[in-house]
Amino acid sequence: MADCPDSALVPPGREPRCPVDVTLATLGGRWTPLVVREFLRRGQVTYSELSAALPALSDKVLSDRLAQLTGTGVIERHRTSSWPPRVRYVLTDQGRALEPVVRSMWEWGTARRDATS
Repeated sequence: MADCPDSALVPPGREPRCPVDVTLATLGGRWTPLVVREFLRRGQVTYSELSAALPALSDKVLSDRLAQLTGTGVIERHRTSSWPPRVRYVLTDQGRALEPVVRSMWEWGTARRDATS
């Protein structure tokens, strides 16, 4: 972690260079890690499956998170040619590589929750 001097931190709107900042930019925003968690649990999902799995998440925020994760290369959007057309979202290799990050978040959160209960 020593290879990330303060000079690597950049203001919002610019491409991050610090590895921790890169990860935070990818997983940034409320709900984003939970959306990624659902992909890790299910592999590929439809919008309605994600919406049902995260009922407290508004349609606007879910749409925004899917666009964000698609834009950062974490997931891909695949539209079927069947009728009616369906859209499935799948993790990319970069998305699957987030599994240990999300798992660590789960473990840390579990320990914190249990310690404060």
